[in-house]
Amino acid sequence: MADPATASNPSQGRLAGKTAIVTGAASGFGREIARRFAREGARVAILDLNGEGAVTVAEEIGEAALPLTCDVADGAQVTAATADALEAFGRIDVLVNNAGWSHRNQPLLEVDEATFQRVFDINVKSIFHFTRAMVPHWRDVGGGVMINVGSTAGIRPRPGLTWYNASKGAVNLMTRSLAVELAPDRIRVCGLAPVMGATALLETFMGQPDTPENRAKFIGTIPLGRLSEPEDIANAALYLASDEAAFITGVILEVDGGRTI
Repeated sequence: MADPATASNPSQGRLAGKTAIVTGAASGFGREIARRFAREGARVAILDLNGEGAVTVAEEIGEAALPLTCDVADGAQVTAATADALEAFGRIDVLVNNAGWSHRNQPLLEVDEATFQRVFDINVKSIFHFTRAMVPHWRDVGGGVMINVGSTAGIRPRPGLTWYNASKGAVNLMTRSLAVELAPDRIRVCGLAPVMGATALLETFMGQPDTPENRAKFIGTIPLGRLSEPEDIANAALYLASDEAAFITGVILEVDGGRTI
């Protein structure tokens, strides 16, 4: 949790004076990342395909938040949303590519092409769109930070999620490649690899009813003995976005309770 003093005085926070875009911020990990960034002094653009949800989160946060409706798989919408955020804030210091999607846990041949394409459009192609939208700005202002939310699925893949696993493996490798290529521009690119958490996609990942028994079976594979919480991911994102991580780039930070050991 945030330090109460910081929460009451964002000007003293770890992101004081900074601005950020967080995608998929109407719920789950993205919502908590946006809330935490704002508590730490940042102004935050809340991007989500669910425009009403984005407005709700922005209202929770207050005047530091800007709600924007955006399908991250659509390059024109990404360009427009980025322009709106830049117009409102003047500059963007941090981008969190958090929006993600999955097919249901099922045999790989049962996933149709349209579903496969949607998974890659949201999880992978969105980063292509935001890279094209943000890198020219960051080169103009002398640097920035991109944080891509991958998954432990891209490190320790599970049966039934082959195409989702592949998309998150692409996110992890793309993050490292972007970090190398953009380092001369003082653009840091890092990734997060959360283990499964109690979000809207939980049952999709499990491929079976979210019963106490099935949940306990999966939790038994996590050494620290629990699922991830949105606060865990927000804490990790805050560190990577802050100046405390100024010499860190290309890392895939596993927020997984030891799952990938």
